[in-house]
Amino acid sequence: MTVLQAGHPYPLGAHFDGRGVNFALSSADAVGVELCLFDGAYEQRVPMTARTDAIWHGYLPGARPGLQYGFRVDGPFDPARGLRFNRNKLLLDPCARMMMGTVRDNERLHGGYHRPDPRDDADVMPRCVVVDERYDWRDDSFPMTPWPRTVLYEAHVRGLTKRHPDIPQAIRGTYAALAHPVMLAYFARLGVTALELMPVHQHADEPRLQAMGLRNYWGYNTLLPFAADNLLSASEHPLNEFRDMVRVLHKAGIEVILDVVFNHSAELDLDGPTLTLRGMDNASYWLTDDGDYHNWTGCGNVLRLDYPATLDWVVSCMVFWRDVCHVDGFRLDLATVLGRSPDFSSRAPFFAVLRNHPSLRDIKLIAEPWDVGPGGYQLGRFPAPFAEWNDRFRDDMRRFWLHRDVPVGVFARRFAASSDVFDHDGRHPWASVNLLTSHDGFTLRDLVCFNHKHNEANGEQNRDGTNSNFSNNHGVEGEQADQETQARRHVSQRALLTTLLLSQGTPMLLAGDEFGNSQQGNNNAYCQDNALAWLHWDQADDTLIAFTSGLIRLRRSIPVLQGGGWWRDGESDVRWLNEQGTPMTPQDWEQGERRLQIPLSECWLLLINATEQACDFLLPAGAWRVSPPFDAVANPVEGRVWRGEANAVCVLVKQ
Repeated sequence: MTVLQAGHPYPLGAHFDGRGVNFALSSADAVGVELCLFDGAYEQRVPMTARTDAIWHGYLPGARPGLQYGFRVDGPFDPARGLRFNRNKLLLDPCARMMMGTVRDNERLHGGYHRPDPRDDADVMPRCVVVDERYDWRDDSFPMTPWPRTVLYEAHVRGLTKRHPDIPQAIRGTYAALAHPVMLAYFARLGVTALELMPVHQHADEPRLQAMGLRNYWGYNTLLPFAADNLLSASEHPLNEFRDMVRVLHKAGIEVILDVVFNHSAELDLDGPTLTLRGMDNASYWLTDDGDYHNWTGCGNVLRLDYPATLDWVVSCMVFWRDVCHVDGFRLDLATVLGRSPDFSSRAPFFAVLRNHPSLRDIKLIAEPWDVGPGGYQLGRFPAPFAEWNDRFRDDMRRFWLHRDVPVGVFARRFAASSDVFDHDGRHPWASVNLLTSHDGFTLRDLVCFNHKHNEANGEQNRDGTNSNFSNNHGVEGEQADQETQARRHVSQRALLTTLLLSQGTPMLLAGDEFGNSQQGNNNAYCQDNALAWLHWDQADDTLIAFTSGLIRLRRSIPVLQGGGWWRDGESDVRWLNEQGTPMTPQDWEQGERRLQIPLSECWLLLINATEQACDFLLPAGAWRVSPPFDAVANPVEGRVWRGEANAVCVLVKQ
C-alpha cells in the first residue's frame, strides 16, 4: 500500500525534485483529501494526512514525471454556505503543469445542485500529469524593449501559422511554428517587437459548443492556467516546446506577452461541471447570498481576487510563466474583475502585490479595462505600471475615417495618446494601447468591406458579436466589389494603418491586418477553429505588408514618437496646423473640416485630408519631400503645396 511522507506545503501543485514528487493542494474547509494515482484505468487513492493551515500536502518517494494523478476532496455539501464538496468527483490540480485527455460534456461531471451527485466520474475526467520543469535556457535574456519603442502584434498560436505554406505541415499551428525561421524573418521584416499571444493555457470547450460540434478556438475558458495547451504543441512536451519558442523569439529580439484569463474559470455557472476549484475551495468565486455565482464576466462565474487563496494562486501562476517560462508580460482579460472587492479599486490587493513582487514588478502589464458587472468600465483608472487597451482610440478613429462624424479635435486627442484619459497620477503616454482591431471584432479588411456582422456559422442566428462596428463597406457588402470600390477600400485601410502606427502611445496590430486578412464578416470567430479564422497567407497583399512595415520603420525614425513624455503645449516637438499652415483655432478643432497638418520633431509632417474633396495644403516653411512608405507620385508636392486627394494621408520629410 502506498503511503505518503509528510512533504511540504509549498509550492502548490506537483513538483518533481529528482527523487520523488511533492503534492500540495489548498482547501480551507475540506475534512479530507485523497491523492488519486492512475495506471491506465486503475485508480489508487492515497490519503493526504499532512496539513499546514489550509494546505494539504504529501511526498511520494520514487514517483517520476509522466505519473497521472488527480484529487478527491471531502467536506460538507452546503450550497447556501458556498460549500460544494463531493468526493465522488475526481478533481484536477489547479496548479498542474500538464493534462492528459480533454473535458467532454458528460452529466456525471456535474457535482449536484441541492445535494451531492452520487455518480463517480473518474473514467470520463482528464488527468493531470507530473512534469519535470528543469530546462536549459542557455544564454536566454529578456529583450526588455522600452515601452515607447514597443509595437505589439496580437496573434493566435494556431491561427497565425496553420495555413502558412512555407512552414512544415507537421508543426503548423503550434508553438514550434512561431519559432520557425520563416516566421522569424517575417517578424523582422514587419518590425513588430512583441507577440501578444491569445490564451495558451489549457482550456475547456463549453458544453454548448460541443453540442454544436464547435470548439472554443480563442481559448478564453481557462481550465488549468499553469499548463501550456497541449493542442497547440507539435510534441509530447508542450511546456518545453513553449519554452523553446520563447528562447528563439528572445534571440530574435521579440518579446512574448501572454493573454491570461484570471477573471473566470471553465467551471461556468451552476449548470457547469465540477472540475477544480468548485470542489476544492468554492470561496474562490464571488458568490451570492444564496450560494449562486455572480456573473460579471458573462461566462457564468467570477474569480475572487480579494480572497487570499485565489490571489496567491493567480500571482503564483504569473510568477511561474515569468520565472519558469521567461515570458515578458501579460495582457489581463476582463481585468476590472481583478480589482474588485467587490467594487473596483486601483488599490486592490492584486495591484499591490504586482507592484512589490520581485518577479513581476518589471514586466509589461496590459489591462482589458472592463467587465460586464456594475461599474465595469474602468478605462484610464488602472494604476501604474499598467497599460490599457484603449477602445476609445479604436472607436473614435474608425468613426473619424469611416463614418466622418468625429471632429478633428477628437482625432487629435486620440492621436496624442488620449491624454484626456491617461495623463494623470504619473502615468505615461505608452499606457494607451492603441488598437483599431483585435481578435474580438472585425479584421481591418472586413472593417472596410462589411456594414453588418455575418456570424451565422457560430450557430446563434447571428445574435452574437457586437453591432457597434463603425465600419464602412464603401457601397458594396462583402469582399467582392468593383475596382473603384476596392480602390477606395485600400485608401481607407492605409489611412487607418497610418493613424494607428504613427499615433503617440503603444500601437497594437492584429495579425493579418497588415496583409488584408478577412474573416468573411464574422466579428466573433471565437468558436471557428477552421479556415474562417486562420490567416490566409496565400491571399496576402504584399504591397500592404510593405506599407505597414514601412510605417513601423518611419515610427522608429521620429524622435517624438519614441519618447516617453506627454505633448505639452509649447513644450514638445509637436504642432497642430490647419490646411493653410496656421495654428488650429477652437473653430477649426470643433467645427472645421477634417483637415490637419502635424509637424513632428521639426523634420516630419503628417498630412490628413479626411474629407471627400481634394484640397491644396499650404505647407510650413522649408523644402519637403514625400517620405517612404508613401507614394511620391500619388502625393505631389510643388513648392510649399501638397495636393491632398480625398481621404488621403501622407508624411513628408524635410530635405
